[in-house]
Amino acid sequence: MMKLTTLPNGLRVASREMSGVETAAVGLYADTGSRYEPARLNGIAHLFEHMVFKGAGDRSAREISEAIEDVGGDLNAATDRDSTSFMASVMAEHVPLGIELISDMILRPHFSDKELEREKDVVLQELGEARDTPNDIIFDDLLSVAFADQPLGRSVLGDEDSIAAITVPDLRLWRDSQYRAESLMLVAAGKVEHDRLTELADNAFGALPSGTIAEPERAVFTGGDRVGRAACDQAHLALGYCGPAQLDADYYAARLFSDIVGGGMSSRLFQQLREERGLAYSVYAHLMPWRDTGLFSIYAATARNQSAAAAQLIEEVVTDATETITDREVARVRTQAKAGLLMSLESPWGQASYVARQLALHGRLVETSEVVAALEAVTTEDVRAAGRKMLAGPRARATIGFPAVRAA
Repeated sequence: MMKLTTLPNGLRVASREMSGVETAAVGLYADTGSRYEPARLNGIAHLFEHMVFKGAGDRSAREISEAIEDVGGDLNAATDRDSTSFMASVMAEHVPLGIELISDMILRPHFSDKELEREKDVVLQELGEARDTPNDIIFDDLLSVAFADQPLGRSVLGDEDSIAAITVPDLRLWRDSQYRAESLMLVAAGKVEHDRLTELADNAFGALPSGTIAEPERAVFTGGDRVGRAACDQAHLALGYCGPAQLDADYYAARLFSDIVGGGMSSRLFQQLREERGLAYSVYAHLMPWRDTGLFSIYAATARNQSAAAAQLIEEVVTDATETITDREVARVRTQAKAGLLMSLESPWGQASYVARQLALHGRLVETSEVVAALEAVTTEDVRAAGRKMLAGPRARATIGFPAVRAA
């Protein structure tokens, strides 16, 4: 059973006790990410996430690593466009240590100028590695034209100029403005006891100021083309269409449409592009939802001399799906979605992530039965209609090593 308590300062504390496990995952989830950044400081959310590991509280960077690894645990973090998380996976008796480390990193980071300059170099190496990986950087390219000149369209990593501009006072201001108690949640799953978790949370985060953070700029899908000419062995193509937001009525229908088109080995794109025509080794579709909008994307990597044929077939397959999707296909991807959800919840980390995601999205705890019921309610015509709606709007297109084609 999921449990939820709100502390006096507004911090939400949620838990999911799991029988039969001896471990726990505990994390602090923040409703902030790269789309909350000013343009001149693009990348600060990600750099902040890096910097809190460089020393916090009474521990150096090395001592933080040793503290968690001495007890067989793991401490990690992640930054996205609209969320940031700090997660510790530990044996149950070491949950207090996990909370202590995360609290120190958020409330008492060291943030020295010397460490900041060193970590900037690390982030620039990460950025360079991403740029050397076409099937990674192409999605940043796609978002940059799908949401042109908007925070949602900027890279999570930032760029050389914005990273260079970030200072220690900027990091402190980011923490003070973005890590407000009512925009945070502490979530734990596994062998946990809710009342004890709440007590630990109050001791560790009770001093956080109350209040919520400012809403980000609302995203508007623009569409457009971005042509990359990087030297690579294959041609890479990414297409994007405006999709539903997370709470839109047709979200689950659009998700099933995406899965039918390109969600696995039985999907239409995989079968027709790879199995029947041999035009691509990698081809798939994906639906990325945010609070205010979404992106339905298609990616393919193909030989240069087959790129035009692959692009044309992708258009044909996706368009045809809006009218010909069958009951059997809907039943298959619905079962896959339910199985994927339930399998992901078999670990404490999966449970904690699920609880945090639903709490951020709905403002309440959502049992899996509610998600399953929403999937079951989707009809074949709902799926077709969701596909037609997405394809009816403007399109974004990003390519690397691919012939430039005028947008439709």
